[in-house]
Amino acid sequence: MNAKIIPLFLALSLSALACGFTVNLPESPKPSPETTDEISVPLPDAEDVALKLSFGAGELKLAPGAKKLVEGTATYNYSEFKPVVKTDEGDVNIRVGDKEFNSLPALKDLKNEWDFKLGDTPMELTVESGAYKGDFELGGLSLESLVIRDGAADVELAFSEPNPVEMSVFRYETGASDIKMTALANANFSIFDFSGGAGNYIFDFSGALQRDASVKIASGFSNIIISVPEGVDAVVTVEGGASNVNAGSTWSKSGDIYKQKGEGPTLTFVVEIGAGNLTLTK
Repeated sequence: MNAKIIPLFLALSLSALACGFTVNLPESPKPSPETTDEISVPLPDAEDVALKLSFGAGELKLAPGAKKLVEGTATYNYSEFKPVVKTDEGDVNIRVGDKEFNSLPALKDLKNEWDFKLGDTPMELTVESGAYKGDFELGGLSLESLVIRDGAADVELAFSEPNPVEMSVFRYETGASDIKMTALANANFSIFDFSGGAGNYIFDFSGALQRDASVKIASGFSNIIISVPEGVDAVVTVEGGASNVNAGSTWSKSGDIYKQKGEGPTLTFVVEIGAGNLTLTK
């Protein structure tokens, strides 16, 4: 066979095979009618209680007021998002389905809403989520530690009343997000560690500061506002790249260190910002 004919013969053969070969791709999941589940989790009979919420995407609301550990509703329109409650002595995990939410397929017209009230028993609270909208009112809860990890998020978080127990660590890890936290002094933490990507972040440290506390804030290209009430002793050290710092009249500056004189416990900040704007206000 002529050498020039062989490639043409192979191409025609492969084309014929392709015409007779069908690939059955899985269909994308379709939304189902909305379902609302009542969520009621009793207080564990354990000395140490740790509650973990593995949410995923959608809208998550948290507030105090439950007589049990957790009370509320979950509304969703995909069966994959049906909440599952797992308890192991004092460890309680409420999650979306049995899969990791990062492994769930992309879903159209998704509705996934958790509206939970939490009890006032002392606990360690962890919230893990993806791209979602969060509305957290945590005032008055007895939180011994608080960890929040999420992706691209739009979150408002408040401590409208003081935490009656000492919080060892408050850690927040996020992606490119819009985060607003208010009355953070009421959280009663020893260490607040925040890390985020590009975004807009507001940290309001009003409330009743009961003891000295350390705050570390690290982000990429961001707009950051830190509000410390006048009369609260605070020291802010700024580290990082080409950031624009705008300090209010109650702040003094020495190099990269900003101070506000006050009485009582001291807030000590280290702010690492790659680029962007940092505003210190009261």
